[in-house]
Amino acid sequence: MSETTGAESTAAGDGDTTDGSATTADTMRARAGENRVKLWLLLRANRLLVAGVLTLVVFVAFLAVAAAFSPALAEKVGSSDPIETLFASMITAIVTGATLVVTIGQLVLTQENGPLGDQQERMDDTLAVRDSVADLTGSPAPTDPDAFLEAILQAASDRALDLREAVHDSGDSDDGPDRAALEADIDELVAGVVENADGVRGQLDGAEFGSFDVVFAALDFNYGRKIGRSERVVDNHGDTLTDEERDLIGELKESLSLFGPAREHVKTLYFQWALIDLSRLILYAAVPALVVAGAMLAVVDGGTFPGRTLGVDHLSLVVGGAFAVTLLPFSLFISYVLRVLTLAKRTLAIGPLVLRD
Repeated sequence: MSETTGAESTAAGDGDTTDGSATTADTMRARAGENRVKLWLLLRANRLLVAGVLTLVVFVAFLAVAAAFSPALAEKVGSSDPIETLFASMITAIVTGATLVVTIGQLVLTQENGPLGDQQERMDDTLAVRDSVADLTGSPAPTDPDAFLEAILQAASDRALDLREAVHDSGDSDDGPDRAALEADIDELVAGVVENADGVRGQLDGAEFGSFDVVFAALDFNYGRKIGRSERVVDNHGDTLTDEERDLIGELKESLSLFGPAREHVKTLYFQWALIDLSRLILYAAVPALVVAGAMLAVVDGGTFPGRTLGVDHLSLVVGGAFAVTLLPFSLFISYVLRVLTLAKRTLAIGPLVLRD
């Protein structure tokens, strides 16, 4: 998987070539360069569905191996006791895994605990950011995560349009090629901001926090690339820009830079939400997994399920199904951790930096 960043942009200019033309796509899917199915499996797919598919794959693989290697499982049980060995080990693994999950849950909760002074500092920092967003948008900052991000995107889009209008209004046909080049670069910058912001706002509309939709939509706004382009415009056209235009570019950059920490905050909250859900689901799955493993130890032997179906021993079917069920807590762990790690890898850095080829 290619390395990516929170901004998905190059350090020199957020994915732009040296002449200023954009080469990096705005959406995360286009920037990733990954197979669409692989990306869907890692991020978009329902985690319970992924866990279910992994469990089914384990079951099928167990049957395939059991059928491929002779003698049959029933014959092996007659000479030794692989069932007892297998499920005794699974009971130990389940208990150990459940204990580990409780530890993970405690680590998440410790971030929410602390003395009164620390809690007051957290509140002050949160309110300070909300005040900055309120100043940016001209209205109180929304409380819903999706609306909060939408408000910043709308402000960035509005400021981009104001910048384009000011540049064209102050320009003149006799100003020469430098002014024309400035207007072309501003048009490209503004078009990228407005189109990208409108697309992400459409994805955020109606998205519910906790379902990953909010975080996934936020990944599609390539704010770092746009910060880099705004800096390049000032560097390339410093002598042509008026003071008003410089101020408007600065205001646009301010709105873009606010999206970065806002998205990181929402992402952090999602991480905590997902880890709590994961801990709860694993504990739920651990109980039936222990029951199945205990039942296999207590009542199943070589003569419990005689006969064959389609050339497969009934005992192999039962043992394979029970083995897959006892692995369900681990399948849940894999499905959630895959998403969390993929998301963390794609947002390692904040700002216009890149960690990929």
